[in-house]
Amino acid sequence: MLKSVDYENFEGERVLLRTDFNVPLNSHQDITDDLRIMESLPTINQIIHDGGIPIVLSHLGRPKGKWVNKLSMEVVANYLEQKYAYNVVFSPDCLGKAPFDAIEKAKPGDVVLLENLRFYNYEVSNDLEFAKILSQYGDSYVNDAFGTVHRYHSSIYELPKLFERRFGGKSLMWELEYLGNAMNNVVHPYTGIIGGAKISDKINVIKKLIEVCDTILIGGGMMFTFYKALGLEIGRSIFEAEKVEMAKELIELAKKSNCNLLLPIDIVVADHFANDANFKDVDIENIPTDWLGMDIGTQTRIQFRDVIMDSRTIVWNGPMGVFEMENFSKGTLAVATSLANVTAKGAMTIIGGGDSAAAIKKMHLMNKVTHVTPGGGAWLTYMEGQVLPGIEALDSNK
Repeated sequence: MLKSVDYENFEGERVLLRTDFNVPLNSHQDITDDLRIMESLPTINQIIHDGGIPIVLSHLGRPKGKWVNKLSMEVVANYLEQKYAYNVVFSPDCLGKAPFDAIEKAKPGDVVLLENLRFYNYEVSNDLEFAKILSQYGDSYVNDAFGTVHRYHSSIYELPKLFERRFGGKSLMWELEYLGNAMNNVVHPYTGIIGGAKISDKINVIKKLIEVCDTILIGGGMMFTFYKALGLEIGRSIFEAEKVEMAKELIELAKKSNCNLLLPIDIVVADHFANDANFKDVDIENIPTDWLGMDIGTQTRIQFRDVIMDSRTIVWNGPMGVFEMENFSKGTLAVATSLANVTAKGAMTIIGGGDSAAAIKKMHLMNKVTHVTPGGGAWLTYMEGQVLPGIEALDSNK
């Protein structure tokens, strides 16, 4: 059974709180998007309000077991103080004497933030001894980092099992509730929208969605692997040659399951991969041999809009084109706008992390859809029906 912090009191406790403060930084070391920080603030605030001290554990970037100054958690400590007015006691290491000194110094109302866990390889190798050292810093454990729960990492999998009192944070519990509804309490028509570059990243989730969805809309670079499976000319568009047979299998599986697997009927092609390239709309039977696909086309946007507007439950993962380039962002914008419009009509719309979340945020539609989950990898693992190690480790029955 998974216990929530909502029904607990942490008075007098040092609470090891695993967050996902893996925030994007620009070249000036400024945080450019604090969504992941904001999501854990309610849990931090509850611990402080109860009279406990949150001992925050997180990673930042991929230092690969090396000390990388520009990936220090100190930038997050400063941000928490400057923007949210917390009194943060920063520990310049997550091992050794420093964490004990920081915790000793902290008073009720303070937040302790330890240095980047991934400065040590022990974290990503799921090292039990590393977890045992971390466990000395707290009396209880809370995971509020949904974006990390698909990983067998020490602070996510081994550490919680060392505590009798272990809980899911507010943000984590919200994510599980929304995703549970998307899989188990579906109102039809149910539509899945899957994009992104590679079909290989999404095979299992497409299979799962075929079982439950009425329609699946396919966009992004992966559509060209499907086109190859249908014997179409794709010019210089990206595709995965080793996944063409799998694409054929998915098309057949959808037919057998009475799921409408809908591929774009037209696309935007460009003469080279750049925003200032020459581009045009073409039917999928007329892709020029020396051009490459960059986005879904005008007629497809209309077709996808109509399907979305007739749906009651929609999940979306992956952009429809190269949305980072303005000239090839129209397909992704069209889908995002349709999701906002159908949400206003009462549909449940869930955006599954990664580039989709970035696109929704870029288009200022975050508050116009039902839910945006921060963890793309965790979202996919959950939707595939696989075990999430971080959730399994929180289960008080295990």
